[in-house]
Amino acid sequence: MADPERSTRLLWGAQGRGGLNLERIVRAGIELADAEGLAAVSMRRVAERLGYTTMSLYRHVPGKAELVDLMRDAVMGDEPDLGPPRGWRADTEAWARAGLEFYRRHPWLLESAGVRHVPGPNSVASYERALAVIAPTGLAPAQVAAVVELVGAFVESAARQVVETARIERRTGVGHDEWWGARDSLYEHLDRYPTLTRIYEQGGYDAPLDPFEFGLQRVLDGIEVLIRDELRDETRCPVCGKAIEAGATGRPRAYCSRACQQKAYRRRKV
Repeated sequence: MADPERSTRLLWGAQGRGGLNLERIVRAGIELADAEGLAAVSMRRVAERLGYTTMSLYRHVPGKAELVDLMRDAVMGDEPDLGPPRGWRADTEAWARAGLEFYRRHPWLLESAGVRHVPGPNSVASYERALAVIAPTGLAPAQVAAVVELVGAFVESAARQVVETARIERRTGVGHDEWWGARDSLYEHLDRYPTLTRIYEQGGYDAPLDPFEFGLQRVLDGIEVLIRDELRDETRCPVCGKAIEAGATGRPRAYCSRACQQKAYRRRKV
């Protein structure tokens, strides 16, 4: 485990130029991790890659744990620019898709994931950009932070499946669909499950939906409902927008008229 105080000094401190310096060590570690995975990264392997002795690296970074913290922050500086704002939903879609591609390029990030990594300047800048996408929705500050965490967790979870599938395909030489297509001995037993059989017979598995895109849209739908409900003006009818007058009993009314109430009910039934 990394020493958080040492990691903080390394992440936020000045870095040397020329010769063997922290930047070169970190980049060599990233190249090694991208090519062979995080398990391949060691102070010895990084030193060999740079043509230096292992001991020479310890003058710049205390050990592998701190090196991984530095590597994580360095790659965060390579995140693509999402371009000019287009609205919270379009920007969140772009951010999520870019995040998935980011994990594909650096799958070792998933191996090093955890809740107690000291963030560096690039990591904080990445988080700042995500907050800036959600903040204009008008949600409360705690909700803005929670939405960013929700989307980030969804992307990380989806990336784990994508990266693991790709890793197994490379290792075995057998594609995902090919492997499942050869499981006839398993499928012989599945007709005892009526719901599964019905869904299969009705074509539920003929053209499967992209799990990332399907999941992303459902997450965003939920956030959109939250934004709508949190920012709804309760003094106006949610159907037609007209001002709602207080009822004869003084109790608050949800709609301006019986007609709008019925319209809202019919919409919910559709």
